[in-house]
Amino acid sequence: MTNPDFDTMVAHPARRYDYWLGGKDNFAADRASGDAIERAFPGVRDAALANRGVLRRAVHHLTAAEGVRQFLDIGTGLPTANNTHEVAQAVAPESRIVYVDNDPLVLSHARALLTTEPEGATAYLEADLRDPADILAHPAVARTLNLAEPVALMLVAVLHFIPGRGAAAPLVRRLLEPLAPGSFLVLTHATTDFMSPAEAQAALALVEQGKSDFWLRGRDEIADIFDGLQLIPPGIVPNSEWRPDADTRPLSPQVANCWAGVARKP
Repeated sequence: MTNPDFDTMVAHPARRYDYWLGGKDNFAADRASGDAIERAFPGVRDAALANRGVLRRAVHHLTAAEGVRQFLDIGTGLPTANNTHEVAQAVAPESRIVYVDNDPLVLSHARALLTTEPEGATAYLEADLRDPADILAHPAVARTLNLAEPVALMLVAVLHFIPGRGAAAPLVRRLLEPLAPGSFLVLTHATTDFMSPAEAQAALALVEQGKSDFWLRGRDEIADIFDGLQLIPPGIVPNSEWRPDADTRPLSPQVANCWAGVARKP
């Protein structure tokens, strides 16, 4: 049966991201959207890779240094290298991960490819970030995660698809509310803060023309999302500057155009 929500004629963020990362699971609309954004912002492919780098480093830190064994990864995208469960279970095989995305293509690939270590567990659910209650009430979450124990909420390169000033923070708070003290928020978010006025105007024009679905937020609004949480060093920084390691490719903030931060729920 054809899924009525699966439309290859409309660009989807997960498939466009796959295109930027060099994958093959994308369609003409995704490539056209990706190319239009890349013409305005030539560093977008490097920025996509930098986002994956933050995910890898954050998951490794939380697993190895903070003892986190549960991850709720929303907006997971198509499987690629260094998926959350692979990084976590390489450190702690008993780690449990729930992936969430709203693209049926992602669902089919995740079920086929996101295999888990025997000691751990990996689940995937098709749901939308805009409906936190639906995510938290899903049987796969209850079956895989124990919300009475710390959980890392992963929102990597996804909140900028929630349009409207002030619209992102309430969703994050609703997702964090039932999580145990000692849980973490991992966040990266595209921004205009490092753009020239002309580049910022070009970004807005792409949105107005329907060629981009990025809602770019400034650092102040992103800091509001972390309100009430305890940011761990180095705080909110450009994504290539969040705890870089030997595998981190240097990238200027003007190219990355993205903030990153990790914070603990008291």
